[in-house]
Amino acid sequence: MATDQEPTFTVKLLQLLLLSTYWGMQIWVTFISSFVMDSHLNRHTYGFIQSRLVPFYLHLGSACAFFNLTIYAVYHPSDMLDDREAFQIFIFFVSVTVAAVNAQWFGQMTSEIMEDMHLVEQACGLGQDIGLSSNREAYAKLCETDVKYRHLSSRLWLYRLLSSLCNLCCIGCNFYSLCYMAENLGTL
Repeated sequence: MATDQEPTFTVKLLQLLLLSTYWGMQIWVTFISSFVMDSHLNRHTYGFIQSRLVPFYLHLGSACAFFNLTIYAVYHPSDMLDDREAFQIFIFFVSVTVAAVNAQWFGQMTSEIMEDMHLVEQACGLGQDIGLSSNREAYAKLCETDVKYRHLSSRLWLYRLLSSLCNLCCIGCNFYSLCYMAENLGTL
């Protein structure tokens, strides 16, 4: 269903809305809300909000990335692509793939592990301290004494790392796409 026709104003607007919505969500969820919640909420409240907010953010981001790729591919037939357009399709494809993996696997696993850790922490009277970096000694001691908690903690670190790398990859893809779009604007 690819077409060599110029996209309509509505299609261009939809592409811009999807890209800017995803970019805005990435910046807000990754940086702003995380820093604000970390310094104002206790550990378990922060974790509860993140476990509900992040999966929604990851799935919505995957949908935005998918529709960005679809719209762009429809209006850029493969037999008519120049190198820059082909690279843009590649960037959209990477964004879709990485966002989907993050939403379906890494983000989900992170939430499940965090819930299990919260149960262990609550049983030990932990989790009500404000900020993720407060009372580190108690959590370190819990890691030393509780094998299950140590295992959960190491798995959480791994999945958070992988999820963060996926998120940073998608932020990079969207930044490139925004630059590409800005470069191709006719006027401001």
